[in-house]
Amino acid sequence: MASDDLGEHLVWRKAQVAGRQALYGVAGVGLPVVFLHGWGLGQHAYKRALKRLVRLGCQVFAPALPGFGGTADLPGDEFSLPGYARWVDAFLEAVDVQEPVFLVGHSFGGGVAIQVAHDFPDRVRTLVLVNSIGGSAWGRRGSALRSMADRPLWDWGIHFPSDLLPIPNFTKVLPVILEDAVPNLVRNPRAFWKVANLARNADLTAELEHLKKRKLPVVVLWGEQDQIIPRSSFDALCAAIGQPGEIVAGNHSWLLADPDSFGEVMTNVVEVAKLARSMEPATRPPARRGGRLGLRRVRPRRLRTIDAAKPADEEQQTQ
Repeated sequence: MASDDLGEHLVWRKAQVAGRQALYGVAGVGLPVVFLHGWGLGQHAYKRALKRLVRLGCQVFAPALPGFGGTADLPGDEFSLPGYARWVDAFLEAVDVQEPVFLVGHSFGGGVAIQVAHDFPDRVRTLVLVNSIGGSAWGRRGSALRSMADRPLWDWGIHFPSDLLPIPNFTKVLPVILEDAVPNLVRNPRAFWKVANLARNADLTAELEHLKKRKLPVVVLWGEQDQIIPRSSFDALCAAIGQPGEIVAGNHSWLLADPDSFGEVMTNVVEVAKLARSMEPATRPPARRGGRLGLRRVRPRRLRTIDAAKPADEEQQTQ
C-alpha cells in the first residue's frame, strides 16, 4: 500500500473490495501482518493485542470480515469459508499488499486463515491459529469421537458469555465486547448466527494436512480453559499439522484479557518470519488483477483513529 507514517495506534480506514465497502484498521511499519477476528467480534476488540505486534516491528492490517464491523456481507453464493478466503485475497489486493503476509486468525478468523493459506499459497508466509475453529472434534462418546457439528448452537451459546467474559478479567474485557459484539449483533443478527453455524460445521484438518506437505510454518495456540473450542479440537489441529501446539493460560478470549502474554508468545514467531523475509530477494511479483470477486482497485480512505488522541485527517478515495 502507499507508504504512510503510521504509529502504533490503529487508523480506521475503508476500501472497496469487490465493489462493496470494507472497513479495516492499520498500524505500524514492517512485516505485513493480517489479523482476522473471531465470531461476533471485530478489529476494535483486539486493539491492545495488536499494539504488541506493531511494537515487534510489524505493519498490522485488521479487517472487519464480511457481515461484521460495517463491512458488507458476502454475496449469497459466496457465503462459505472458501468465499471468505477469496474476500481476504481481494482485500489484500485492494490495500496493495503484494508480498506474503504473516496471517493470524482467532476463533472463526482462524478457520478463514486456514482456508486463505490453503487456497492462496502465495499470500501467506506464516500461519498462526489462536483458539481456532476447524479441528471439528467436540469430544468423545465412549470410544467414538464426536464432531463439532453434533454440538448444538445452544450449547455454544451457554458457554460463550462466561468464556468471553471471565470474572477475573471482567472489567478488562467487557468494554471491548460492548464496542464490538453488541453492535454486530444489533446491526446484522442474521450474519451473526449464519457465521456461528458455519464455524460449528468447519472441518479444516484436510487443508492443514496439505499445508503440512507444503511445509508452511504453522503455529497453533490454545487457552487451557477454553469451553468454546474444546481440547479435542485443538488436538485435532495439532495432529493435522504434525506438531504440538502451545497451551497458554486463559480461556477463549485470553489475548483480549492479557495482550502482554499474547505479545510474548508471538515474539519468537515474528522474529523468525522477519529473518526469513530479510533473506528474500527485494523484487516483488507483479500485482494480480481481478478474480472471481470482481475486484476494483482503490486507494484506501482514512476515516478516524482508534485509541488515539485525535482523529486522523480524511484522505480522498480514488478509483
